[in-house]
This record gives sequence, structure tokens and C-alpha cells, in this order.
Amino acid sequence: MSPGASALNLGVARREVWGWAMFDFANSGYTTVVLTAVFSAYFVSVVAQKAPWASFAWTAALAVSYAIVMIAGPLVGAWADAHAAKKRALMFSTSICIGGTAALAWAGPGDLAWACAAIIVSNVGYALGENLAAAFLPELAKPEALGKVSGWGWSLGYIGGLITLALCLGWVLTAESRGSTSGAAVGGTMLITAAMFLLAALPAFLFLRERVAPSKAEGVKAAFARLARTAREATQYRDLLRVFACGTFYQAGVATVITLAAIYAEQVMGFTTTDTILLILTVNVTAAIGAFLFGYAQDRIGKVPALRITLLGWVAMTIFAYVATTAPLFWVAANLAGLCMGSSQSAGRALVAYFSPPDRAGEFFGLWGVATRLAAIMGPLTYGGVTWATGGNHRLAILLTGGFFIVAIAILAGVDEARGREKIKGQTPIF
Repeated sequence: MSPGASALNLGVARREVWGWAMFDFANSGYTTVVLTAVFSAYFVSVVAQKAPWASFAWTAALAVSYAIVMIAGPLVGAWADAHAAKKRALMFSTSICIGGTAALAWAGPGDLAWACAAIIVSNVGYALGENLAAAFLPELAKPEALGKVSGWGWSLGYIGGLITLALCLGWVLTAESRGSTSGAAVGGTMLITAAMFLLAALPAFLFLRERVAPSKAEGVKAAFARLARTAREATQYRDLLRVFACGTFYQAGVATVITLAAIYAEQVMGFTTTDTILLILTVNVTAAIGAFLFGYAQDRIGKVPALRITLLGWVAMTIFAYVATTAPLFWVAANLAGLCMGSSQSAGRALVAYFSPPDRAGEFFGLWGVATRLAAIMGPLTYGGVTWATGGNHRLAILLTGGFFIVAIAILAGVDEARGREKIKGQTPIF
């Protein structure tokens, strides 16, 4: 039996895991191109025309989308569990994200309302889909292999982001030969990203299987009933709740880096659009390496210790970025962020899967989504507020971002991996 097969639950085919990992490949193009490398900087410099409030407006639009997901995520997850419909819900959320991404192609100078609306729609679709895809993980991987399988998905995801961004870079670099400009080429990159998302997501829709039997309860009532049950039993899952709290803080820092990296590179370090895209391309490589290697490390040394190591790395990254005045040191900080990003994202997903009841994964990943989306509101808005209040002091804002990781390390100290897993050992498996 191959090492890959031995990591999977009985009845799970390798092509199904590949299809699941390909969804990470698909949606990473959205985060890499839209949220990180291209559209975020374009929004500030072109759509908002470098207004003093431009960075805050970008983070505020994202905050609205995450607030929607905080409400909708657990309901959608609980509904999907009750109806054995995670894949159907995933297809719907993916369609929303692809449509919203394509709509960004028509956002030009001054089109603030259109750009904000398209960002909100696309990011709601992306975030719901991320939760739903993650909920398949405990069905696919054995408990002792959750880290490595999660790492497979995240590492393949970063490769997807790399390929999509490379295609977009090619489109931007050839703009002059088409009689256009790099700024005008941004609309085309949105269409490229939407098309890549659609094509790369197809294996997930073809090969993923539903293994949870549908509940006898019907409609939205079942979703609310499941959430009410979770609220009553919350104290039974104290380690999982601590993971949610830890995730809220460290994901606030991660979301800040993802959302504002391109803006920081251009506004503080003086990078051009091409420079920024090349930087993010390189960072995606280090992130893929981090996700893959730490996926195996999580299962060997423990998921909690592995996550703690990456959080310490995040603290170091914020210090490097704060003191960087030359491009080489900033490149060091950015690639350290890549290594930590891949490993911390993979470790968080694996921990939630490890601590989640087998027949309620959609619901619990919906609650994980609440934590991460609260983080995505808290982190970037804090950064945007600091830059607005200080007249554009991005260095201070990135230094304060390190505080989120320090708080997360403190909360993680109270998580007992063995105790958290023990709480669900007696529950009926779904495979």
C-alpha cells in the first residue's frame, strides 16, 4: 500500500483526495490575485485614486463580506450536514465567487460602489466555499494523517495561486504590445482568475462524495436545531473553542498580510506592479513548501507544537518587515511570511478536523469560519485604521500586527491535543 493510500480512510480513492486538493488549487488563485497581489493595490491606486481613506475603504469592503459569512457560514454548514449537501452548497458558493470575480473586470477609476459590491459578493462566495471544502477533510483522512493531507491541499493550493498569478503577470507584461497599459490590463487578470477557478474546481465536483446520511429534519429548521445543540454542548469542546479563539487572533494577522501585502510593498517599499507580482509568485513557492513539509511535521511532532512554531515565525516576520528599508530584507520578510502562512493555515484546518465530531464537520468548520472571518475583519480594519489615524504609517501598522500572533501563542498554550481528541472518540464514524 502506498503512503498516500495509508493516510486515507477506508473507501476513499486517491482521485477523490486529488479532486478535493484541486479545490485548494482553484480558490488560491482568487486570494493570490484579487486579495493579495493585484486588485488590492489597484483598488487603492486606481479605483479609490489614492485617497487618504483608500486602504480603509478596501478593508471595510472586506469586513462587510466577512460579517455576512460569520452569520451565513454556520447556517450553511449545518444545513449542508443535515441534508448531506456539502458538495451542492460548494458548487453554489463557487459560482458566486466566480461571478463576482469576473465582475471586477469592469471596475475602473472612481467605480468605488461597483468594486466594493463585486468584492463583497466574490469574497462571500470564496469564504463559504473554503469552509465547505474543509469540512470534507475528516471524511477523507485518518485522524493521525489529517496534518499531511491538509498540507497536501494547502501546498497544491499555493501552486494554483502561483500558476494563476503567473498567467496574470504574462497578461500585464504584454499590455504594451497590445497597445494598452499595465493598469488597464488588471481587468483581464480578473477574467483569467475567474476562468482558472472554474476549470480547476471541476475535479472536486466530479470526484468528491457525500458520506454523511441526511437528517430526517428538513429545511432551515434543521440547521438552527444543530446550532442550538452545539451552543448547549459548547463546554464539552473546550479545546476546540480555544483553537477557535487562537485562530481568531493569528488569522487576524494572516488576513492582514494577505489583504495588505501588495499595498505595503507599493506604498512603503516603492515596488511596481510587476515587482509586487514577482514577489508574490516567489512567496507562493515558499508557502507551498511550508504547507507540505509542516503537514508531515504536524503528524510527527503534534499539531499544537507545529502551530506554535509557525506563530513564532510570524512574530519574527512582522519585525523584519518593520525594520526593512531595502528590498532584500523585505524579500526575506515576505518569504518567511510564505513559509509561516502555508504551515499555519494547514495546521489550523487539521486541528479543527481533529477535534470535530464526525457527523458535524460542516457545522464546526462553519464555526471555524466565524472565527477566521472575525479575524479577517479585526486584523485588516486595525491595520487600515492605524494607517488612516497616523497619516499613512504602514510600518507602525505592520509592527502592531505582530501583537495578534503573540496573543494567539498565549491562547494556544491552553490547548491539550490529546484531551481535545478524546472528547469525540466515542462518536459514530461516518465512513
